Amino acid sequence: MTSLRLGTRGSPLALWQAERVAAEIHAGSGDSCELVVIKTTGDRLTDVSLSTVGGKNVFVKEIERALQQGDIDLAVHSAKDMPAELPDGLAIPAVLPREDARDAVVLPAGAAPLPELPTCELGNAFGQMPRIGSGSVRRVAQLSRAWPTARFRLIRGNVDTRLRKLDTGDYDLIILAAAGLKRLGYHDRISAAIDLDTCVPAPGQGIIAIETRADDPETIGRLEPLNDAPTAGALMAERAVVARLGGGCQVPIGAFAERLGDRLTLRAVVASLDGSRVLRREGAEAATDPRALGVAVAESLLEDGAGLLLEQAKTATTTERSTP
Repeated sequence: MTSLRLGTRGSPLALWQAERVAAEIHAGSGDSCELVVIKTTGDRLTDVSLSTVGGKNVFVKEIERALQQGDIDLAVHSAKDMPAELPDGLAIPAVLPREDARDAVVLPAGAAPLPELPTCELGNAFGQMPRIGSGSVRRVAQLSRAWPTARFRLIRGNVDTRLRKLDTGDYDLIILAAAGLKRLGYHDRISAAIDLDTCVPAPGQGIIAIETRADDPETIGRLEPLNDAPTAGALMAERAVVARLGGGCQVPIGAFAERLGDRLTLRAVVASLDGSRVLRREGAEAATDPRALGVAVAESLLEDGAGLLLEQAKTATTTERSTP
């Protein structure tokens, strides 16, 4: 038996995911894992929008550096936190089966249940100009269109921190990934799941990705049996959309793919920061080439004018970052 050094962030959700992967590895090969907690830039900067501090890689770059330097053997990430292009020499040999990819409405503890309404009509149940907490430009852009009277306010921190801010009255409701809530046992805090037509999830949302060095065949061999092929194909298509569009956390991009029989379907969205313009495209191809499907859908979005929206979003967040 071998002991593998597994790099992870230290949040409760990150540790849950790391322990899940460690358990899967032990069940498959008998190998054990030593968890190595690494604090990332995103963990340190908890009071500013991710779009102003470097986007997705703020949650992974220190962990990936440790992987490149040989300080750890593998890393476990929420796939949605990973940039579309991996650093040289790194690979994702395995992903676990996807959890619920949708975003979720969370009300304060003890609040009356929401009526069973389509997402687009839920805004009427929140009262006049509700204060909605979100740290995602993707969510704000899409939901601003669905709930035009809402006032969106920045919220950062791990799941428990955000729930505490909600329950102490800082917000009327918050939007979180359903997957994280379910993994931490907060099923009962999901007041409503937001349908995929109203808010397309972040690429990779709900997926646990395992990253390692591309030149480490021994570790890759231990991880490959854990790989869920349908989830891996979906992730590849979604990441291809972002890579072709050149986006990250600072721009509102959503992408969601799923395997239906022998075909892979993909929907993607690009929006202006205020949600006044939303471009949507869908595609379906044989599941054998998910990357090509992602590129094709991204090309369609670019033909519709996504390039201008993305450039405007990047300019706006760059200006925000440079303003004292």
